[in-house]
Order: sequence, then C-alpha cells, then structure tokens
Amino acid sequence: MNYKRILIAVDNSTSAEKAAKAGYDMASLCQAEVALLNIVEPAPPIANPDFGFTPAIVELYDNSVENSHVLLKEIEQKYGNGTTTTYLSVLDTATNGILTQSEEWSADLIVLGTHGRTGLNHFLMGSVAEHVARKSACPVLIVPNKADV
Repeated sequence: MNYKRILIAVDNSTSAEKAAKAGYDMASLCQAEVALLNIVEPAPPIANPDFGFTPAIVELYDNSVENSHVLLKEIEQKYGNGTTTTYLSVLDTATNGILTQSEEWSADLIVLGTHGRTGLNHFLMGSVAEHVARKSACPVLIVPNKADV
C-alpha cells in the first residue's frame, strides 16, 4: 500500500515512542506526511453543575495543551528526519479523539502503540488500540510495547 497521510497517536510512554519510530519509518518509505496526535483527556466531571470552569481548571487545561505541544515537538525532532509533520493536540477521550482526527485529517493509516495490559487491567481499562482498530475507516498499525523497532 502507498500511504500518503499517516496519523501517529502518541502519549508520554515507551509504547508511544516505538509507535512514533515505526510511523516515521513508514512515512519515510512511502514519502508520506505525518500528523502527530496527542489527546488531552478532559477533566473529570464536576459534582456541582454551578461550579463551572474555575481558573485552576482552565490553567490545568492550558498546561496540558502546552505540555502536549512540547511532547509532539520532541517526538518530531527525535524521529521526524525532515518529514512534513502536523501537530494535533485535542481535548477528547483517547479512542474518540484518534478516530475523529483520523477522519478530519483524512489519514490513510493510523499508527499507535499498545501498553500490553492483560487480565483485570485490560478488562477495566480496555484497549484504546483495540477499539481504534475495530472502528477505524482506515488501516491501523498497532506497535506492541515488546516490539523491537
């Protein structure tokens, strides 16, 4: 397949580093452009609806977005090798954010890592990679944490 637009979903983990390397390697082979995506998880719901967004919550969100941009820039500098890269920092849940951004950015391929959770952790937390692979309109490359890329 000849991919032209590769979306690489990353967080601040070892599995995301491996996914980023694999995604940029694939982009280099296909001469594709890359979108690096980092999801900023929404703040937990507030018990009192009248409470609203306090300055502390707004500051927490601003810091998360700023940290997200720093992470994306570091990953591009480490693995990009001149590949055209778009940064996407989105406030959303992981699965929905990845799927929505892949459609909006018209990705040909999604690359993401998996933490390799098993047992109770997998049951309770689920697998973002698994959900994305099931619901995606384009191919998904899942890079396992144990992969040697």
